[in-house]
Amino acid sequence: MFEKEIEEFIEKVRTRREFLKMSGKGLAGITVTASVLNLIGCTKEEPTSTEVPTGAAAFVIPKGLIVSQPNRCTGCQRCEMVCTVANDGKVHPYVSRVKIARNFNYGSEMTDNYRNENGYFGNFLMTPETCRQCEDAKCAAACPADAISQNEATGAWTVDENKCVGCGACVQACPWNMPTIDPETGKSTKCILCGECAENCITGSLSLIPWEKLEAMLRRRGYRLS
Repeated sequence: MFEKEIEEFIEKVRTRREFLKMSGKGLAGITVTASVLNLIGCTKEEPTSTEVPTGAAAFVIPKGLIVSQPNRCTGCQRCEMVCTVANDGKVHPYVSRVKIARNFNYGSEMTDNYRNENGYFGNFLMTPETCRQCEDAKCAAACPADAISQNEATGAWTVDENKCVGCGACVQACPWNMPTIDPETGKSTKCILCGECAENCITGSLSLIPWEKLEAMLRRRGYRLS
């Protein structure tokens, strides 16, 4: 049973990595099961069932594989601070490309059942969010200044600050309101897939596995990525 899960996961990663190389376009995350987390070294616990850890997913980026495990997030907001230090030269969680603070109390949406849902006032599970790097990016389509384009090297939709007029059209167009207008610069900010948030997460809620390391781990267990 676990063998089939693992083989399906490896095939999805392989396919999306090749698609990323050819098209430069990102794709939605891959659901990650307990057996896969164990395989790629994100947990030392041997899987006992095919249960999917709450919200766990993997994302293929040029550097490697970013694995998100919301059940490990404590809401410390270190990822938000690291993001803005690396990209903006300041600590400013509001403009962070990874969003924790806005979901801290009630998850991504407050409902009548909030006590049983994500958030500090619910089940204590946090809801990290960041840009989905949509294949058909609505933020780029809505920008009147053509300031958002796809970086050929990384596949990330990035903002050209020299063109951005800070109108907020990208924020309104994004179904998840991921772009954020920096109130100090008047420019839009969004994720560029730098991986700094994952590299500096101290709980392992976000982790970046470079391709070389992932391939080595798979080989040790008798699998091949390419």
